[in-house]
Amino acid sequence: MLNPKIEAALNDQIQAEFYSAYLYLSMSAQCEGQNLPGFSAWMRRQAQEEVSHGLKIFDYLNDQSARVKLQAVSAPPVTFPSMQAMWEGALAHEREISEHIDRLYALARQENDFASQAMLQWFVTEQVEEVKTASRILEQVKMIGSSSSALFFLDRHVGKDENEG
Repeated sequence: MLNPKIEAALNDQIQAEFYSAYLYLSMSAQCEGQNLPGFSAWMRRQAQEEVSHGLKIFDYLNDQSARVKLQAVSAPPVTFPSMQAMWEGALAHEREISEHIDRLYALARQENDFASQAMLQWFVTEQVEEVKTASRILEQVKMIGSSSSALFFLDRHVGKDENEG
């Protein structure tokens, strides 16, 4: 049986993952509206990934015969003042999610919940990649500054699916 504190914290994390999806969808919509289809596609893929993260925890709770308690998801910002501000927001959000995951892992350790620790280890590793990627793109956006032609080329590059080669 799953510890009630861990069950509640995992339910909170499901909500955080779905908020992340909403945030990335909002960013995707703005990018699409600004004719930046590459950034839009990247943000949309991130949104789908965040949904899969929420479902991974959802499935884990069910596998543990715990109660899934879905919570309301707040509306994300609708607009971002610039590409740099958008990417700063994405990076700050990924760092915040990393802190949530770290607290969850610490709670699982404190409660000697080895199964939850094992499941959460995947998220710890995943968040290192998420922060690295958002940070890298933000730094590239900062290097570009206000150069619209460079932004066009970065948009094309970021929009490529990693599986395309």
